[in-house]
Amino acid sequence: MTGTRIAALGHHRPARVLTNDELARIVDTSDEWITSRVGIRTRHIAGPDEPVDELAAHAAGKALAAAGLTPGDIDLVLVATSTATDRSPNTAARVAARLGMASPAVMDLNVVCAGFTHALATADHAIRAGSAVRALVIGADKMSAVTDWTDRTTCVLVGDGAGAAVVEACDERDAGIGPVLWGSVPEMGHAVRIEGTPPRFAQEGQSVYRWATTRLPSIARGVCERASVAPEDLAAVVLHQANLRIIEPVAERIGAVNAVVARDVVESGNTSAASIPMALSRLVERGEVASGAPVLLFGFGGNLSYAGQVIRCP
Repeated sequence: MTGTRIAALGHHRPARVLTNDELARIVDTSDEWITSRVGIRTRHIAGPDEPVDELAAHAAGKALAAAGLTPGDIDLVLVATSTATDRSPNTAARVAARLGMASPAVMDLNVVCAGFTHALATADHAIRAGSAVRALVIGADKMSAVTDWTDRTTCVLVGDGAGAAVVEACDERDAGIGPVLWGSVPEMGHAVRIEGTPPRFAQEGQSVYRWATTRLPSIARGVCERASVAPEDLAAVVLHQANLRIIEPVAERIGAVNAVVARDVVESGNTSAASIPMALSRLVERGEVASGAPVLLFGFGGNLSYAGQVIRCP
């Protein structure tokens, strides 16, 4: 039977770094206020000439190079994003064009902060069904483009970037992507929004915090159960990098007592769909997780959607 695995990862962050002290010159805030409430110290901000598909293509190119593959080896491109300016061509098509691909299937998925784990599950399903052999799964967002920089409750959170994974078919005995557990809370979709003209990011922070810290730990443990991996056996936990005050208690309540917990939010901010693949790629780059070790990926947020799976680290 066909299984799937992540062959390699890549990430990209724009060159410009925006510090808390710089933000304090724009809105009524301070480094102490930001770090005590959300744990973020810096974030990377893309320029007006750096669209979402460019961020995505940079990350995808690095993942392909790490896998020892060429763009022609890919037959499916999935991009999770909620901040692309244009509707068509979609971001996946523009990434494929930037990389010089021949004729891949190209799809965008908008599940906001849980987009990458939804896209990873979709690639896993497509390959297992025989519809693809190798996929590029990318999370990319330019949150700075949908942010009200006069609103200190949201502008302190956001960053821009992209993360990518090469997913390929393998023997089921070597499978490295576990079953997905996904869902949403439709009646609370208003809690995290990107809407209006021009579109702007807004959220009900306390509602999101309560939902995340009380509801999500048991769901994340359910992800581990589906993968037949005990939480204490996890080598790493990579949650959506929303807020350090959410990440740390949720990770603790999952029971992953021996795991490295990704805290990329401190340096990168909340990059929405990019946050999980970028955080995972940076953990691997630093050698903090061994190849083949079990890692919990768990995305949550926009739409009050969630999706998670246990993967084997490439």
